[in-house]
Amino acid sequence: MDPLTQLEQQSIFILREAFSRLDRIALLWSIGKDSNTLLWLIRKAFFGRVPFPVMHLDTGLEFPETYAFRDALVADWGLELIKDPCPPIEETDPSLPPGARVAARKTLGLRAALARYGFNGIIAGIRRDEQATRAKERVFSPRANDGSWDSRHQPPEFWDQFNTRPPAGSHLRIHPILAWSELDIWRYTEREGIPLVPLYFARDGRRFRSLGEIGITQPIDSTAATIPEIIAELTQTRTEERAGRTMDHEAEDAFERLRADGYM
Repeated sequence: MDPLTQLEQQSIFILREAFSRLDRIALLWSIGKDSNTLLWLIRKAFFGRVPFPVMHLDTGLEFPETYAFRDALVADWGLELIKDPCPPIEETDPSLPPGARVAARKTLGLRAALARYGFNGIIAGIRRDEQATRAKERVFSPRANDGSWDSRHQPPEFWDQFNTRPPAGSHLRIHPILAWSELDIWRYTEREGIPLVPLYFARDGRRFRSLGEIGITQPIDSTAATIPEIIAELTQTRTEERAGRTMDHEAEDAFERLRADGYM
């Protein structure tokens, strides 16, 4: 079995395990390349359907191309979309830097959704290689009632044996593509023909490598306008994937504070 197929089968196993063990789950859908890959894997795992809601934590600050892509895919794939607006920035922690405060709106939005819908499992498309704090994650990660995460106290995971029981009154975050790399995502997207927001492809010498909200995400210099060109570019670059994310450069501990408080 080739490496991409191995990763695919591992992710499908995790998804089916979560679906069989937890009675109220949802997918966090950022509409970026990672969560689109995850959405594709869910449809593979469940024979062409997505048997639970997909949740877009909407700050109202996505690019127009992102909203257009979201709405088209919801219609094409028959997705059950939750798109409740996130609380305003005034409700976030004022001690956070400006970009991190915008991101913290999603933490508050997720906290409100957990209270409103009673989910005990949240599937998220994060990867260990994307950011140092995410490298500390587990596949099935327990969260407190408010979504907070203690990276120092996590259950061990050996040989695909997962703790799938959320602590009383809390929930689990499930990370099916945790072991994937950025290059794995692009190679799998090319192999499978997974649709993407067009902002990932170069236009006028710029493209988005990591896609987030307007004002806190910047494009990189690039001429890569096709997936093979992006893959070739990534094999040569030494620039970090999140170089265009302003909140990653505001304060050394900003992202870690966000994740400890419940950010994805």
